[in-house]
Amino acid sequence: MLLSFVDWSIIIAFFVISLGIGVYVSKKSGKSAKNFFLSGRNMPWWLLGISMVATTFAADTPGLVAGIVRNDGVYGNWVWWSFLLTGMLTVFFYSKLWRKSEITTDLEFYELRYSGKSAAFLRGFRAIYLGVFFNIVIMATVCLAAIKIGHVMFDFSAVESLVVSCSITVLYSMLGGLKGVILTDFVQFAIAITGSIWATLYIVQMPEIGGIDQLLSIPEVQSKTSLFPDFSNPKVYIPILIVPLAVQWWSVWYPGAEPGGGGYIVQRMLAAKNTKHATLATLLFTVVHYAVRPWPWIIIGLASLVIFPDLSSLAAAFPNLDENYIKNDLAYAAMLSYLPSGLLGLVVTSLIAAFMSTISTHLNWGSSYVVNDFYVRFLKPEASEFNKVLVGRLSTLVMMICSALLALILEEAKQAFDLLLQIGAGTGLLFILRWFWNRINPYSEIAAMLSSFIIAAVFFIGRSYALWDIESYVELIFGVVVTTIVWVLVSLLTKPTDESTIKAFEKRVFDGSNKYKNFKYKFIGFACGVCGVYAALFATGYFIYSDFLLFTIASSICLLSMGILIANWKRIIN
Repeated sequence: MLLSFVDWSIIIAFFVISLGIGVYVSKKSGKSAKNFFLSGRNMPWWLLGISMVATTFAADTPGLVAGIVRNDGVYGNWVWWSFLLTGMLTVFFYSKLWRKSEITTDLEFYELRYSGKSAAFLRGFRAIYLGVFFNIVIMATVCLAAIKIGHVMFDFSAVESLVVSCSITVLYSMLGGLKGVILTDFVQFAIAITGSIWATLYIVQMPEIGGIDQLLSIPEVQSKTSLFPDFSNPKVYIPILIVPLAVQWWSVWYPGAEPGGGGYIVQRMLAAKNTKHATLATLLFTVVHYAVRPWPWIIIGLASLVIFPDLSSLAAAFPNLDENYIKNDLAYAAMLSYLPSGLLGLVVTSLIAAFMSTISTHLNWGSSYVVNDFYVRFLKPEASEFNKVLVGRLSTLVMMICSALLALILEEAKQAFDLLLQIGAGTGLLFILRWFWNRINPYSEIAAMLSSFIIAAVFFIGRSYALWDIESYVELIFGVVVTTIVWVLVSLLTKPTDESTIKAFEKRVFDGSNKYKNFKYKFIGFACGVCGVYAALFATGYFIYSDFLLFTIASSICLLSMGILIANWKRIIN
C-alpha cells in the first residue's frame, strides 16, 4: 500500500504533537514521583474519563471486535459487553472509596487494609506479577496488532513495525509521566474516534458493499447481525450470554474491568481533584466505552465478510504476511487498505493513536508499581525523588522492549484475551468483598491468586497438547468455582486482620461512619447505569438496522434510566 504525501504529513504531525506534549510537561512531571505517576492529584473528571476511554481504545481492540463478529456474530461481543456491570459497580460503589484512600497505587491498598509481613509480601509480589509480567503480556497483544497493521498499511516486517510504533511512545511516556499520557490521550482519542467513524462511513459506501441496507441484506452478513444469540440453542447462548452475565462480570479480574476497580483505572481515580471528579470520570469512561465506540468496529467487521469471506481470502490478499498472523482479527486492518488518500492517513494515525494511548498508560501504570510498591517499599525507602523518577523511566523502557519481543511470539488477540480471563477467574468476588468483609486477609488473596493461576496453567497446557477438549466457558466456570471455594475457606480458617488496622482503614475510606450508607441509592445508580447504557448500545444498533420500533423502545428505556439517575444523583454520590 502506498501512502501519499498528505497521509505521511498527518502521521508525522501526530508524532510531533505527541512527543511535544511529553517534552512540554517533562520538567514538572520529573519533579517528584507523585507528579510522574499521579499528575499532582489535580486532574478534572472529563480529562481523566477520556483518558480511560483512550487507554482501552487499543490498536488491537478494533481487530478483536471485528474478529468476534466474523467468528460468532455481533452477539459474540457479550463476552466483553458483560463487563458493563463491573464498570457500573466500580462507578457507584468504589470510585469514591479509592479516591478517599489517598494512596499512590492500588497495590498500596494491601498495607492499608491488611497488616503484617503477609500484606507486605502480597504488595511486593503483585507489583512484579501484575506491574511487570502480566502487564507485558497485555502490551504484547497491543504490539501484535501493530505488527499486523504495519504489514497491511506499510508492508513493514514485524521488527520494523515494532521499532517505529514503540520508539515515540516510550519516549514521551518516559518524559511526560501520567500528565503527558493524559494530555496525549485526549488528542489521541479525538483522532481515533473520528478516524474509525469516518472509515466506517466510507467503507459502507464502497461499490463492493453498496450501502448499509445492501450490506445487511446479504445472507452471510444477515446471519451475523443479531444482538442476542439463538435462545433455542443452549450451546450458543450459554457460553456467549448466560455465563458472561451470570458469572464472568463479578468473578473475573481483567485489566480495565476489575471488579471494584484496579490498575490504570484506579490510577486515574487517584489523580482526580476529589471524589466527585473520580466518580464522574469513571462514569464517563463506562458510558463511552460500551455505548459509543463499538458500532464502527462492528460494521467494518460485517463489511469484511463481503470482501474477505474467509481466512483463505485474507491470506491471498496478503501473501507476504506470515501465515501465523492470518486470523480473523486481521480483517479490520485489511478493510482499511481500501481507504483513499487523506482519509487513509487519518485512519492510520487513529490506529497509531490507539496503540500509543494504551501502551503509554500501561507503561506508566506498570512503572508506578515497580517504583512505589517494590523499589521504594523494599529496596530503597530513602530514595530521592530524582531516583524514583529515574527508576520509573528506566522500567518504562525495559517493559517496552520485553513487550515488543513477546509480541513476536503471539498470533491472535483473542488468544491472549481468553488466557487473561482464565488467569483472573474466581478472584473478582474477593476484590468486591474485601472492602466490607473483615474476614478477608492477605492469605485469602494469595490463595485466590495461586489457585486461579495454577488452574489456568493446567488448562492452557492441556489445550496446547490436546490432552482434552473442554469448552473455554466450562474451564472458566470450573476456575471460578474452585478458586472461590479456596479463598473463602482460607478466609474462614485464618486470622482476620487486626482490629486496629481495620478501624484505621474504615475511618479513612468510610469516614468512620456506616460502611453501608446510601447503599439503596447506590443500587439505584448501578441499575440505572446498566439499563441506560445497554439501552443506548441497542438503540444505536436498531437504528443502523432500520428497526425503528425497537429503536424507540430502547431509546425510551435509556432516557428513563437517565432521568432516574439524575433525580437521585446527589444521594447516590454522597
